[in-house]
Amino acid sequence: MCGIVGYLGNKEAYPILINGLKRLEYRGYDSSGIALFNGDMEIYKCKGKVERLESLKNKDSSSASLGIGHTRWATHGPPNDKNAHPHVSNNGDLVIVHNGIIENVESLRTLLIEKNYSFKSDTDTEVLVNFIEYVQKEEKVSLEEAVRLSLNQVIGAYAISIISKSHPDVMIAARLGSPLVLGLGNKEFFIGSDATPFLDHTKKVIYLEDGELARISKQGISIRTIDSDKPVDAIIHQLQMDLESIEKGGFEHFMLKEIYEQPTSIQNTIRGRLFPEKNEIKMAGLEMISSNLKVANRIIILGCGTSWHAGLVGEYLIEEFSRVPVEVEYASEFRYRNPVINSNDVVIAISQSGETADTLAAIKLAKESGACVFGICNVVGSSIARETDAGAFTHAGPEIGVASTKAFTAQVTVLAMMALYMGKIKNKLTKTKFREIALEINKIPEKIESILKLDSAIKTISKSLKGFNNSLFLGRGFNFPVALEGALKLKEISYIHAEGYPAAEMKHGPIALIDKKMPIIVIAPLGGLYEKLVSNIQEVKARKGKIISITGFGQSEVKSLSDAVIEIPDTLDCLSPMLTTIPLQLLSYHVAVERGCNVDQPRNLAKSVTVE
Repeated sequence: MCGIVGYLGNKEAYPILINGLKRLEYRGYDSSGIALFNGDMEIYKCKGKVERLESLKNKDSSSASLGIGHTRWATHGPPNDKNAHPHVSNNGDLVIVHNGIIENVESLRTLLIEKNYSFKSDTDTEVLVNFIEYVQKEEKVSLEEAVRLSLNQVIGAYAISIISKSHPDVMIAARLGSPLVLGLGNKEFFIGSDATPFLDHTKKVIYLEDGELARISKQGISIRTIDSDKPVDAIIHQLQMDLESIEKGGFEHFMLKEIYEQPTSIQNTIRGRLFPEKNEIKMAGLEMISSNLKVANRIIILGCGTSWHAGLVGEYLIEEFSRVPVEVEYASEFRYRNPVINSNDVVIAISQSGETADTLAAIKLAKESGACVFGICNVVGSSIARETDAGAFTHAGPEIGVASTKAFTAQVTVLAMMALYMGKIKNKLTKTKFREIALEINKIPEKIESILKLDSAIKTISKSLKGFNNSLFLGRGFNFPVALEGALKLKEISYIHAEGYPAAEMKHGPIALIDKKMPIIVIAPLGGLYEKLVSNIQEVKARKGKIISITGFGQSEVKSLSDAVIEIPDTLDCLSPMLTTIPLQLLSYHVAVERGCNVDQPRNLAKSVTVE
C-alpha cells in the first residue's frame, strides 16, 4: 500500500527513482510523483501509472542527485493530480512523501488555517508538511528537530521522507507503523518502502524501527528516537534477495510466475526442517517456544485475507494432530473486541509481508496480555518478524502479484509442520502417523508439478466463466477454507462476485441463488467427506447450476454430474488444501486475463495493507 523511494548520492536521481517506483507498483497505487532537487525543486506528479509520470518530465531539465518519489493509494481525497505526492509546504522549502494516515489531521489543519496556512490538496500529507514548517519557524530549530517535534504531536501511522531547498544534501526519514528501509551504497544512500527499489544498487540495508528518525547526508546516516531523542546504534543487514527473483522471468504476469514457483517455494519451506525418517521437525522458532506449546490450553491464530484462510487450514491441522483447541480471528476485529487472552495462550500471527497494520496491532495487544506470540511471514527483517517472541519464515521468495498464491501454500506448509511438532510433543501422534504425514508433505511439490501441467485445460475451462457476474465455491472439512480462498482469488483479480461456503450450508440460504446463470466450483477430492459432496453436487445439478469440480482421478460419479472436471493427484485429506488450491489459482488467473483485467495490480487493492 503506497510506496516510497529516495536517493542521495553522486548519480542522476531521476532514473533511480523512476525504476524504483516501477519496482513498487506491486504494492498497489492510483497516482505517482517525484521531486528532484538541483539548485531548484522540480516536482512531477499525476493520477495514474508511473509510465504516465515519465512523460511529464522535461527531458532538457538539469540533472539532480537528490530526490524522492511516491506511489499513492488514496486515503484522504480521491486519486487525482493535486492529491498525488510529493506535497510542498507553503513557503516552498519542504517537500514530503508519506505512507500511512494522520488521524488527528483535522485538528492540525484547523490550527494551521488559524495561522494563515492554505492547502491545495485534500490530503493529510500536505497538512503534515505544513505543520513541520510551522514548528520549524516557531521553535527556530533544525529541520531534523522540527520533524521530530512535529511527529511527537501526530496521531496515526506514517513512513515519511522529506527534502528541503535549504538543506540540499540531506534527506530526513521516519516511521511509525509503516515500513521504511535505508540502503547503503558506495557514497550513496537510498530509501524504500522495501528493498526492491534499490536492489540492483546495494544489498546493505538498515531497517528503520517504529519510532525512529534518520538524518541521511553524504557523510552518513544518524538515527534517533522520535519520542526521547536518543541516538540509535543501527544494525546493517546483508540482503540475500537477488534481482532475478523480482522479475517476471518470461511469464506474462507475476501472478502466473508465482503460481508456477510453488513446488520450489514449498520445497524451500520444508528444506532443513522436516525429517520423516527421524520423526523430527527441526525449526528454531518452535524450539524457542516448545515449553509454551507443551502447556498451551489454546491457540489463537491471527491474520487478514489470504493469511486468515491459511489460519483456518491451520486450525483444522493443529486440532487434528495435537487436540489443542484453536480459534482463528481476523486481526482487524481481534484488536477492537476486548478479547480474552490468557498467559498460557499461544498466538500465531500470519502475514505475507510482515507489515500488515492490523496484525501488528493485534500482536502488540497479545503481548501486553502476556501471551506467547509466534510469527509466520515471508519477509526477513519485517516488523512482525521483529515484534514476535519467535517465528518461522516461509522461504517463498518475493511475492510481487497482489493476489497471494505461493505465500498461501507456504503458510499452510509451515502450519502443517507446526501441527506435527505439537502433536509429537503432546504425545497425540503415533510415530507411524507422524511419519506417514511427514512423508506425504515431502511429496506435495511433485504433485503440484503434475497439477501445473493441467494449465492449458484449466485455461479452456476459464473461457466458459468469463461472462458470469457471480459464482459460488463449495468445500467441506479441510477444503472449506480453500473454498473461501478460491472465491477471494476470483473476486479480487477478475471482479466477479464470488462467495465461499461449506457445502452443507448451501441449503441454508445460498441454494436460492442457484440457476443456470450461477457457476458452482466444487472442491471434492477423495477423502472422508467425498460422498457428502457428491450429494451436494446432485443438489446443484437438480437446479441447473453450472458445475466445475476439482476431484481425484477416476471419480466417475463426480465427472458425470459436472460440466467440467479438473482431476488432481490424491493425498491425505489433511494435506489436500495444498493441492486443491492450485487449480483455483490458475482458474482465477485465466478468467481475469480473459476479462482483460490487470492481474498483478487489481483495482483498489494493495499488496501490503499498512494502514487500517
